[in-house]
Amino acid sequence: MNRVYIIAEAGVNHNGSYEIARKMIDEAAKAGADAVKFQTFKANRLVSRKAPKAKYQIDATGTCESQYMMLRRLELTENEFIDLAAYVSKVNIDFLSTPFDLESMDFLKTFNMPYWKIPSGEITNKPYLMEIAATNKPVILSTGMSTMEEIQEALDIFSEYDRNKITVLHCNTGYPTPYEDVNLRAMETIKTHFGVNVGYSDHTLGIEIPIAAVAMGATVIEKHFTLDRDMDGPDHKASLQPDELSAMVKAIRNVEKALGSAQKKPAPSELMNIRVARKSIVAKHDILKGDIFTGDNITAKRPGDGISPMRWHEVLGKTAKRDFLTDEKIEL
Repeated sequence: MNRVYIIAEAGVNHNGSYEIARKMIDEAAKAGADAVKFQTFKANRLVSRKAPKAKYQIDATGTCESQYMMLRRLELTENEFIDLAAYVSKVNIDFLSTPFDLESMDFLKTFNMPYWKIPSGEITNKPYLMEIAATNKPVILSTGMSTMEEIQEALDIFSEYDRNKITVLHCNTGYPTPYEDVNLRAMETIKTHFGVNVGYSDHTLGIEIPIAAVAMGATVIEKHFTLDRDMDGPDHKASLQPDELSAMVKAIRNVEKALGSAQKKPAPSELMNIRVARKSIVAKHDILKGDIFTGDNITAKRPGDGISPMRWHEVLGKTAKRDFLTDEKIEL
């Protein structure tokens, strides 16, 4: 199978600090992620000044400021993004950033990103999706809050795309997502119904669910991370800390190795155990030449380098051609 593409979602967990963003890049690379992803936006293009906060944002940051003012604090400048992308290239992982407005998209077009990562909130934004589709660059599409009909409408905009250039991520936008709302089987439904590569964007606490998603066929995993879950900001509480991110990446790599080829046959690591663990037909007690083999004088015991017990009825009724001592392997 192809290697699972792991996106370490820095998002806005840099809190608007270029220095923190650089440290997050280091931690994503250290953890073994394939990409580190940010969010590119200007608050005045993203939300109206009266836009309410989501409940999880209120829980994390209070009600003293609007969503607009909160996002203003979390902006990075274009020059900072240019510097961050250059820094990412030095640590040998991919730089990704999700645009949240058309102007930011135009800016990010100048970057050599391998994918457009479309967030769940833009899946019903037709002008946005059309602009992405016009670039003909591979897309990773999150589907939090979406119905199958909305996913279909979004994919229709990419009708000229080869399906291999589209990866659809199952997602729930609860921060954090309750386990009972994850519904990982929906990922399989998306793959079967739309004929696309699938993955999973996770907002649960912990690392179990992304690992399970890989076992179920996810080709892309996206997970928020932070330097410190106790930092102020809207997304920290539902994010992994660096040691947890490393543990998730390691577990995913182990799971993808374990998935194998789907062909059932003895693996190299177990071939040496066949003789030891399986059994042969042996003498239950001493047998004399000319005796008839019966269920009373033969049995099955390890090791398995003699006649297999699967030939039991072939042996029964045969005549012993020589003497056999107790536990000696039977020969015909």
